[in-house]
Amino acid sequence: MKKLLFLPVLLFLCGNLNAQQLKGRVLNAFSEVPVENAIVQAENIRQTTTDQDGRFTLQTTNFPVQLRIFAAGYQNKKLLIQAPNEELLILLNPIAEPLSEVVLRSTIIPQELLQTPASVNVLTTEDLQRTDETNIVQSLNRVSGVYVHQGAMNTNKLSIRGVGARSQYSTNRVKAYFMEIPISTAEGETTLDDIDPAVIGRAEIIKGPASSVYGAGLGGVINLYPLEAEELGTTGRIKTTFGSFGLWKKTLQASLASENSGFTATYNNLKYDGWRDNSSYERNSFTVSGELESSENNSLSLLAQFTRLKAYIPSSLNKETFENEPESAAFTWAAAKGFESYDKGLVGFSYLQEFSKGFTNTSSIYMNFRNGYEPRPFNILKEEQVATGARTKFNLKMPFLEPSELSFGAEVYREWYNISTFENLYEEFPNIGSVAGNNLSNSKQDRHYYNIFAQWNLSLSEKLELEAGVNFNSTSYELDDLYYSDEVDQSGGYQFDNILSPRLGAVYSLAPGKNMYASVSHGFSTPTVVETLTPEGLINTNLQPETGINYELGFKGNFLNNRLYFELAVFTIQVENLLVSERVGEDEYIGRNAGKTDHNGLEFLLNYNFQITSGISAHTFVNASFNDFEFDEFVEDEEDFSGNSLPAVPDKSINAGFNLKTTSGFALFGTYQHEGEMPLNDQNSLFTNSYDLVHLKASYSPNIWENWQTEVSAGINNVFDEHYAASIVPNSIGFGGAAPRYYYPGNPRNFFVGLTLGYEF
Repeated sequence: MKKLLFLPVLLFLCGNLNAQQLKGRVLNAFSEVPVENAIVQAENIRQTTTDQDGRFTLQTTNFPVQLRIFAAGYQNKKLLIQAPNEELLILLNPIAEPLSEVVLRSTIIPQELLQTPASVNVLTTEDLQRTDETNIVQSLNRVSGVYVHQGAMNTNKLSIRGVGARSQYSTNRVKAYFMEIPISTAEGETTLDDIDPAVIGRAEIIKGPASSVYGAGLGGVINLYPLEAEELGTTGRIKTTFGSFGLWKKTLQASLASENSGFTATYNNLKYDGWRDNSSYERNSFTVSGELESSENNSLSLLAQFTRLKAYIPSSLNKETFENEPESAAFTWAAAKGFESYDKGLVGFSYLQEFSKGFTNTSSIYMNFRNGYEPRPFNILKEEQVATGARTKFNLKMPFLEPSELSFGAEVYREWYNISTFENLYEEFPNIGSVAGNNLSNSKQDRHYYNIFAQWNLSLSEKLELEAGVNFNSTSYELDDLYYSDEVDQSGGYQFDNILSPRLGAVYSLAPGKNMYASVSHGFSTPTVVETLTPEGLINTNLQPETGINYELGFKGNFLNNRLYFELAVFTIQVENLLVSERVGEDEYIGRNAGKTDHNGLEFLLNYNFQITSGISAHTFVNASFNDFEFDEFVEDEEDFSGNSLPAVPDKSINAGFNLKTTSGFALFGTYQHEGEMPLNDQNSLFTNSYDLVHLKASYSPNIWENWQTEVSAGINNVFDEHYAASIVPNSIGFGGAAPRYYYPGNPRNFFVGLTLGYEF
């Protein structure tokens, strides 16, 4: 009997002789503060938790061993330990990292947000996941100072600080880049609708003129950066989302990462029947991005994307229809079954070369194209567009003036744009939809511009830093009139005046982590193709670029041991040669310079991160903008609008929200949005009503099987079923006795459910 009892004791002792202790410490990757109560798990079987100093001890018998670390408020981490170590040091990235510690990539000289003398907002992957993830503009609309008109899936326009608000249907005063590749056209129009949130890892929004860095862009610049592979090895992921009004989105994503490379490929298919008549939508897109590093600290980056879209257009409604039958489409658009379709692609390469520790160069080349076909009630539009460009930037840390850094470079861009229109004979073919008739116009534009830029950052003392920049821009275009059936020949070469855009900024440290800043910057935007043409088809050679100067004073600071971050900005933008769109027919507009505007405003941002319990973390935010945008000088048809508010911009916007996350995998997101009233026209005779929206989303990510990732999510948009105008067409005019069609109704209450399944090979 004693021998039988001795046997299990012997086996236990032998097992412990083979077992080894694995010790480590878990810290916050940004603040290096110990992470308490983090779960450390080996092979999904053995686990322990960290103490108040972030330390843990784990028994294991075999190496290599795979560790998984989970902690509330932090991104999960996976490590492969090949052999015993004296003590592991594990750094966890906070889910909501302190904004002040974010290093901006969109500034010409990379620097922390806290040290940047400008108003720049950052959207993380988590910010983009707060919604149903169908359209990136939903997230941009939560940024203070940014207002997005969301008319339909494919009809979105945004303005920054009121610049670009008077555009009818598109964004044309804000530039956008995707991994340093322009996605704005040479004339300045930007379309973000067809970039799926699933491929975006981060967005940075520079508010106000940024011409010293990016050339034309009076309102600001949006920089998008692709999602990067999170873990070493190969990962595959499938995600599908179902929702109201026939929403069905499918995403296939694969990533491959090693110590010196990482690539991600994403395919998206999005279908949507639409709430309104004539509003069905389908988009297919494929995106590849990645980076390959060499042993000499040089790296090559790649981005390629292709999109195919077909989206029907319900168009805007008059007030009576908006209030009583908001689900209907405009009569002429429904009869013509109007839609837009296009194939669109871009490809670019970027190479970073480190000549020495303080001297680097980043050079990019890129090409994009777009072939579009759009039947409208008044005509059928066919477009072909191809563009190429290159950008190079040198960064030099100047040893003879330490600490200071100089950056300089150049950008060149050329675009070939063919446009032709045809009669739409839909009235002659009832219930058929659009039918092409005779050719109405045919022309080709060759647009090209170049920017030469430089910036110098200088630390005058431990408390004071200066930033000075300048950009020289030259923009010109050639027009070939290929339509010979009339007596008008608008062919010719045209060039806008060269523009020099300076910038000056300063940052002063009031205390550690609390900075004041001031800046003065110049910006401009060139006229679009439509704005340059008169009703007779002639080029308006007297049209000048819109220019403006931004004066800004702000504060950025951390409080409560970096858990609370606060920003405040007060600004005024003085715009001259205001480009306005004047309506001269049914959905026909011309552009002209019509005076001056004043854009005065106040913006603030408040982020607060805290632990509710050891297993639950919270991230809350509030941001708001209060606007006083008005015409300084504006006289049209002998009617003086000076002193009136600019149309299509709310007088105030407030966004607030919270994220709750637990170590068990549950998460809850809530967002509140308030938009104040806005004028519908320059006369300020009509206004929209203010509105309030609430959105909710919940998700659960259980750790069920080793190497598998699972998530179930569900959400409600417009929880309280608010009836509101999601977009307006400013200065709309009714023709033939019809009431003006100002309004695009927003979606009523709607639901969505998502399922994600991934595997780490």
